[in-house]
Amino acid sequence: IWWLDPELTYGNAKPFVFTQGHSVCNRSFFPCFDTPAVKCTYSATVKAPAGIQVLMSATQSTYLEEEGVYQFYMEYPVPAYLVALVAGDLTHADIGPRSRVWAEPCLLPTAISKLSGMVERWLTAAESLYGPYIWGRYDIVFLPPSFPIVAMENPCLTFIISSILESDEFLIIDVIHEVAHSWFGNAVTNATWEEMWLSEGLATYAQRRITTETYGAAFTCLETAFRLDALHRQMKLLGEDNPVSKLQVKLEPGVNPSNLMNLFTYEKGYCFVYYLSQLCGDPRHFDSFLRAYIEKYKFTSVVAQDLLDSFLNFFPELKEQCVESKAGLEFERWLNATGPPLAEPDLSQGSSLTRPVESLFKLWTTEPLDSVAAASSVDLTKWRTFQTVLFLDRLLDGSPLPHEVIKKLSECYSSQLDSMNAEIRIRWLQIVVRNDYYPDLYKVRRFLENQMSRMYTIPLYEDLCTGTLKSFALEIFYQTQNQLHPNLRKTIQQILSQGLNPLPAIDTTAVNTDAPAMVLEDKVSEATNGAISLRDVNVSA
Repeated sequence: IWWLDPELTYGNAKPFVFTQGHSVCNRSFFPCFDTPAVKCTYSATVKAPAGIQVLMSATQSTYLEEEGVYQFYMEYPVPAYLVALVAGDLTHADIGPRSRVWAEPCLLPTAISKLSGMVERWLTAAESLYGPYIWGRYDIVFLPPSFPIVAMENPCLTFIISSILESDEFLIIDVIHEVAHSWFGNAVTNATWEEMWLSEGLATYAQRRITTETYGAAFTCLETAFRLDALHRQMKLLGEDNPVSKLQVKLEPGVNPSNLMNLFTYEKGYCFVYYLSQLCGDPRHFDSFLRAYIEKYKFTSVVAQDLLDSFLNFFPELKEQCVESKAGLEFERWLNATGPPLAEPDLSQGSSLTRPVESLFKLWTTEPLDSVAAASSVDLTKWRTFQTVLFLDRLLDGSPLPHEVIKKLSECYSSQLDSMNAEIRIRWLQIVVRNDYYPDLYKVRRFLENQMSRMYTIPLYEDLCTGTLKSFALEIFYQTQNQLHPNLRKTIQQILSQGLNPLPAIDTTAVNTDAPAMVLEDKVSEATNGAISLRDVNVSA
C-alpha cells in the first residue's frame, strides 16, 4: 500500500493512495491466499473523505454520497494479486463505448488526447483474434510518478504511470500489452510464479499480434528488435548459465517471485510462443488455438503442461510429427535450458525501419570517423521513437566512446534530443554520463530535477555512481530528495552509499509519518543488477 502526500502528486492538492499486489504483496492489504493458483470473486466497502475518488479492479461499483461510502464487486474469480485500489483527486472522461480514462485534473486533457478512440480500436482487434472481452469495462487510471512500475493489468482498471504519457509509442505498447493480459494472465493465469511466462510470454505475443493488425508488421518488428536487443543485453549482464534465464524458474523458499521478474519472462517466453505459432504454418491457425485455449481455461489457473497438451491436441498432425521432441528445439529444453531463446522470430518485415538505425550506428562506430557529414544529415526528429531508442541503446552498449565521437554526437544531435520524450532523453543522458561528457552534464541535472519516477531516476543515479560523478549525483539528490517518494529515496540512498560511509540521515519531515510506511517489493525487482537491466526490465507488468 503506497501512501502519498499531496506533494508527491501532480496537482499537489490532495493525498493519494494506491495498491500494487503483484506478485505477493496483497497479503499486506487483506487476508488472502496470496497465490495465483487460487481465484475467487470479491466485494469491498471503502469509506473515503469528501473529494477523494475511490476506484477498484471490480466489475460493479456504487457510491453513497451522504455516507462517503463506495461499494465494489468483482463478479468473476480473480487471483489475489489482481485486487487493486486507488484513491485520490481523480476525474474522468469517456474515451470509447466501454472505456474511460481517470487522471488528476491537470493531466486529464493529455490523457484524453492520447487515448480517445484508441482503446476501443485495440480491444476490437484483440477480440477478433482471441474472442470476446469478458470483463465488461476497460478503464485506465494514470497514477503519480511514484507508481513503482510502468503498468499493471488490474482487470477492468489498468494502472499506468503518468510519466509515460509523453512517450506516445511506449504508451501504445504498454496499454496494448495490458489489454492482452485481459485474456492471458487475467482470464487464464499461471498457477505458479515459477511459470510467469505463461502470462507474460503469451501476453507479449498477443500484444504483437494486435499491433500487427493495427499498426502493421514493420512497426511490430521494430519494437520486437528493440526488446530482443534488451534481452541480449541482459543476457550479457547476468551470464548465459544464470538460472533466472529459464522459463521454468525454481523458486527457493523465502524468495520473492518479483525478484525473478526479468526480460526472459517476457521475451524468451514470447520467442517460445512465436515458435509454437510457426509450427502451425499460419499465425491465424495459432490464433484459433489460443481462442480455444482461453475458452477452455478461462477463470482458472494453468501450468505449462496444460498449454502444451492443449496445443498438441488441437493440432494432431503436429503431435504425430513429434514436434515436442524436435532435436535442439524440444519443448522441455525451451522450458528448462538456461541461456538465450532456442529460436528467434524473423524480423525482416521491419527492415525499412531497422536498416536506417543500423546504417547510422555503423557510420558513428566505424574508424576512422570520416562520415560525420553523412551522419549529421540524418534528422532524428523524423524517426519513430523506437528507432531512436534502438540507435541510442546501441551507442550506450558501446560506451565509453572515443572523445571525438561523443563530441560530434553532441554537436549533431543534442539539441534535437532535447525536445524529445523522456524515453529518448534518458538514453542520451546515460551516454553523456558514461562518457564523462561534461559540456552536457547540466542537462542531466535538469532532467533529474524534474523527474520523480524510478524508471527515469535509478538508471542515471546508477551510472553516475559507477563512474567519476558520484559527488555530482549526491549534490543533485540532496537538492531533490523531498520531491521523491520515501521508497525511491531509500533506493537512491543505497546506490549513493555504495563504497562510501553511510549517508547522513535524511530529513523526513515532508513525509506523512501518520501513514503506514510500508516498503514493498516492486513487481520489477530492485535487486536486479545494473542500470542497463533496470532500465530494460522496467517496461510493464
